[in-house]
Amino acid sequence: MALLDGKVALIVGIANERSYAWHIAQSLVEHGCRCGFTHLPGEKNERRTRRAVEALGIAEPWLEPLDAASDADIGAVMEKFGGAFDRLDVVVHSIAFADREWLAKGKFVETPRAAYLAAIDISAYTLLGIARAAAPLMARSGGGSVMAMSYYGAEKVVPGYNIMGVAKAALECTARYLAAELGEKGIRVNTISGGYLRTLASSAVGGTSDIEGHNLERAPLRRNVEGSDVGKTAVYLASDLASGVTGENIYVDCGVNTIGV
Repeated sequence: MALLDGKVALIVGIANERSYAWHIAQSLVEHGCRCGFTHLPGEKNERRTRRAVEALGIAEPWLEPLDAASDADIGAVMEKFGGAFDRLDVVVHSIAFADREWLAKGKFVETPRAAYLAAIDISAYTLLGIARAAAPLMARSGGGSVMAMSYYGAEKVVPGYNIMGVAKAALECTARYLAAELGEKGIRVNTISGGYLRTLASSAVGGTSDIEGHNLERAPLRRNVEGSDVGKTAVYLASDLASGVTGENIYVDCGVNTIGV
C-alpha cells in the first residue's frame, strides 16, 4: 500500500546507510514518495551521501550541498528545490552537531560557551531556519509534514550526552512553537525520539556502548530499535493518517522511555 503517492520530500541529514535519515528516506520511497536530498559541503561528504542515496535505488538523485549554519544557504537550497520539484509535502530534519570533546561522562559542567551555542545552533535553530524557508513551498502544496529527529536524552539525563541533550530539548520545544504558528498553513511539525542506533553521530557520545546492553535488558520489547522502526513512523507522520497530529514528540525506542528504574 503506497501511502505517499504523489508526495515530495526534502531529506536533510543522510550521512550514510546507517543514519536515521537514510532509513526514513527508504521507507518514504517504498511508499511512493519522491525525494530530494542535501549533504554537508565538500566532495567527500557529497560522495558519501550520494553513495547512500543510490543504495536506495535512486540513480540520479537531486542532491545539493547545504551549510545549515547559513540562512542564506538554506534559502538558496530551498529556491533550487522549488525550481526542480512542483511541490513540497515533507521535510525531514536529521542534523545535529556538538563538539565531541564535551560529549563524555563528567564533562558537561566544563562545556564552554562557544561549544554550547554551536550545538544549539546546528541541532535546534536549523529546524526553525529550514521550516521557515520551506513553509511557502509547503503552503503552495496545501500544507504538509515537517519532522525532526530527537532522543530521550532531551528529557532525562543520559551520561555523556551532555550538551546534545540540551540541544535536543531545544529542538523539541522549537518544533512545538513551529507547530503552533505553521498550523494555519496546514503544516504539521513533530519530532521522533528514536532509540539508540549505532550511527556516526552516536559514536561520538561517550558511554554509548553501555546503552545498547542496557536496552536489551530493560526495554519492554527486549531489543534495540532498528532504523526501519523509525522509518515506518516517519511514513505515518508524512501521510494523511497523521492529519491531526502536530506538536508531538513520538517515542520509537522499544519502550525504553517508559521504564523508571
